[in-house]
Amino acid sequence: MDTAMKKLPPKPVNLKKRLLHWGVSIVTILLIVWSCTGIDFGGIKATAGQIAGAIFTGIFNPDWSYVYNGTGEDLVSQLWSTICIAFLGTFISALISLPFAFWAAHTRHKKWYVSRTGKIVLAIIRSFPEIVLALMFIKAVGPGSAAGVLALGFHSVGMLAKLFSEAIENLDDGPNEAVTAAGGSKVNIIMFATLPNLLPALISNTLYRFDVSIRSASILGLVGAGGIGYPLIIALQYRQWNRVGVILLGIILMVIVIDWISGWIRKRLV
Repeated sequence: MDTAMKKLPPKPVNLKKRLLHWGVSIVTILLIVWSCTGIDFGGIKATAGQIAGAIFTGIFNPDWSYVYNGTGEDLVSQLWSTICIAFLGTFISALISLPFAFWAAHTRHKKWYVSRTGKIVLAIIRSFPEIVLALMFIKAVGPGSAAGVLALGFHSVGMLAKLFSEAIENLDDGPNEAVTAAGGSKVNIIMFATLPNLLPALISNTLYRFDVSIRSASILGLVGAGGIGYPLIIALQYRQWNRVGVILLGIILMVIVIDWISGWIRKRLV
């Protein structure tokens, strides 16, 4: 009992590890200070209080007449257009992402450079911001919802294919080996072993990407790619703060409802 009660000797201090932690902390603090020096704090304008008061007064007194007026340019119509852009962009990208996912999954290739090439291609696709893609597609197909769908679809391919490839790499090889032992071809392995086991991850990741696309579609309208972003930027430019307020309220409600619906579907299907 006395032996068990004895204190254990203190652990030796790892000087190298402690110096490393101190070095990382000092470098982090220096980077924060250096970043602050690069910001130009020009001060607050004399009319800042008056402008801020007008903004908050308008936002908290929304223009309810803009909710629905039957013209197709109202809040409900623009929110529905935003949802359609996000849905089409996500649905198209989910279908296109599957071949890219099998290309990038290293467990599906004997030679390492095949999957590495696929991962590089997906990284290149993801490197294009959605706003930049929207501006490019606006030049190609003109302003409107089509440019928004293409921008979201192109960008989502890179992200969804990456998530799908990681899900493929984490699959159990048992079902694949069973199909192979029964004399199945590579197509049979994909159809009867890989895809059924991959389906929950496909649904979950696609629903998650749809949530992200809803928010992105709201922003793409700022550059003319359709959706609720276009009337929002117009209201901001003309300082119609009461209309800005009702549009922001509509976006918040849309995001909450879509998040709840996608969560319900995920629990039912996954």
